[in-house]
Amino acid sequence: MRGRASHPLLKLPVLFGFLVLAVLIGCVVFADLLYPGNPWRMVARPNLPPLSPGFPAGTDMLGRDLAAGLVHGSRATLAVAFSVVLFAVGIGTAIGLAAGYFGEAVDEVLIRITEFFQTIPGFLLTIIIVAILSPTRWTIILAIALISWPPVVRVVRAEVLSLRRRDWVRAARVGGLSHARIALLHVLPNVLPQVAVQASLLLAGAIMIESGISFLGLGNRDAVSWGFLLGSGRSSFSINWWLSTLPGLAIFLTVLAFNLIGDGLERWLDPKRGGRAGS
Repeated sequence: MRGRASHPLLKLPVLFGFLVLAVLIGCVVFADLLYPGNPWRMVARPNLPPLSPGFPAGTDMLGRDLAAGLVHGSRATLAVAFSVVLFAVGIGTAIGLAAGYFGEAVDEVLIRITEFFQTIPGFLLTIIIVAILSPTRWTIILAIALISWPPVVRVVRAEVLSLRRRDWVRAARVGGLSHARIALLHVLPNVLPQVAVQASLLLAGAIMIESGISFLGLGNRDAVSWGFLLGSGRSSFSINWWLSTLPGLAIFLTVLAFNLIGDGLERWLDPKRGGRAGS
């Protein structure tokens, strides 16, 4: 038996990821209490550096509080990311389950559709969709979700192909259960742990893509986001370095946190990598 400290989810990098996630959740929940009102209002003298009294992140060229923008920006960025993952995981799981369980004909059609979307440059397709349509939150979510579901299909399909050969699945068929009931109530619950790992990695990717879109000026103009803050400060980086550095650091830490959490979940769920079987 291994000690409790050897548990993959209790290792320092994974704990750091959960700590960053806890801070982000706190910012999202308490943004209005920490910085009430419009984060874009002018509240102080322009170009105050970080750690100025009352302004820990400084101010921008118009005297707006950068900390307020970062805290409120966490809402916009994470709302898009979680919405993307919800759609991508739902679509990818449904297609992967159908492809892996319902035979070669269905598998062939669905995998070819998946491969078609994988051959398209994802970020370029997202920019094109957002540029053609109005850059609203739901347009951005739709565009990113459209390129995010194929990896989920691959993972779910591989797991289902393995599970459908198990004796308990064959026993369920002999017992007269319908294919839909077996797939949804018996096979799907055994796939969800791997889906959770993919979801954490998709969150990191969605944040990167949303930030890239906003950096280019194609993001939702009705809400402040980290990508917008990063892009708006790049023109004066040599003078006001913090305007781009701090939003970039927020993006970096958030993406790193979700990747660390995903890695910890994968190690925990995979006995070959020292997961639950050895704890």
